[in-house]
Amino acid sequence: MPFPDKYCILGISVTFLLLALGILAWQVFRCCSQKYTTYTRQDTVNNDQLYSDEKSGTARIYSGAPSTRVENVNTEVRRLSRCLSQASLPSSGSVQADGEMEEQANNTKVEGTLRFSIYYDQLQSQLVVTILQVEGLLEQSPTRTLQPFVKLRLMWSNSEEVEVEECTDEEGEGTAPVLWKVLQECRTRIVKGSCNPLFGDQFSCPLLQEKQLHHINLRMEVRDFDTFSRHSVLGEVRVPLGRLNISYPLELQEDLMIPQKDLVGKVLLSLKILPTSQRLEVGLLKVRTAHSEISSDAALCARISVQCNQSKLRYMKTSAVARCLVTVFNEVAMFSLPEFPLEQCKIVVSVYEMRTAKKSPKHLIGQLTVGKEKSSEDKHWSVMMCSVRQPIAKWHGLLI
Repeated sequence: MPFPDKYCILGISVTFLLLALGILAWQVFRCCSQKYTTYTRQDTVNNDQLYSDEKSGTARIYSGAPSTRVENVNTEVRRLSRCLSQASLPSSGSVQADGEMEEQANNTKVEGTLRFSIYYDQLQSQLVVTILQVEGLLEQSPTRTLQPFVKLRLMWSNSEEVEVEECTDEEGEGTAPVLWKVLQECRTRIVKGSCNPLFGDQFSCPLLQEKQLHHINLRMEVRDFDTFSRHSVLGEVRVPLGRLNISYPLELQEDLMIPQKDLVGKVLLSLKILPTSQRLEVGLLKVRTAHSEISSDAALCARISVQCNQSKLRYMKTSAVARCLVTVFNEVAMFSLPEFPLEQCKIVVSVYEMRTAKKSPKHLIGQLTVGKEKSSEDKHWSVMMCSVRQPIAKWHGLLI
């Protein structure tokens, strides 16, 4: 070779470098030309679609280029990332969210009608209600059949207004609700495996004066029987007796509505949290119910249960106290809390009435619920968390 070996190697290296630069320039040129072609095609498709829409709106003639879907890769990537981030959340939260959505769907979807007759017997001074038939119920689960029955409550009120902060109407306005009293409770027999059950059960309630009808509402709940007393409410019908002429038998058929709660009293509840010892003190101070003729052997008792982080704690019962217009308990229940932080904690207080003179089953007067959920927090709970080791008392509505 006429040149030394090092100059040959240098020449070959320069040749390969020029070749690589040429290939890189060619690839850059192809990439730029393809991008320009894609944008031009996208604009053309959009114009053709707009032109075809205008023609379809005027002459109903569809023409133009075939519809081509041009996807934005960045938008698709963001959508997939959101889906993956939601899928990576804890399973307990997703299960609770699904449960809440399912419960809301069940509460808003009510089907069926209730046919009944109502009559006020002036000679015997009693109200006679006959449950005839329920029609058009929907199956709640494919694995089990319906076992419907109807529960009746005769609600009385003297239009007494009670100021309870926790009780608001559906629109969130703080209106003073009416305090109701349950005059009588009864239920029909259970009809198994039928979406259109026939009942024919008749009930009577003594009313001394016909003027009381203007203060009475008839509340009828259609329920699905459960062996463990967790009867689900399928719908309800409310009938204000003061708006009807029931001096003769009147047969009605009403659509089932979404179940709602009635205010039957209020409870003075005290809460105190001890973060060091991880304990919660729930104090039941007073219970106020509607004014009525109270029997001498009537007594009230309460059951306090706490559920924290989807685990039920041990419930506690209060002693029986003689019932009066304002029943004073002044009893405190202590609960040991699980590990912090408390993502969810619910306190349920159930008030029952019982007879001390004779052995008789107690019946539920009303319930109240206070606590913290993942999406919301009760005002009483938030004030308690801000005032650590200090008891915070607040009135709550007793609902049924």
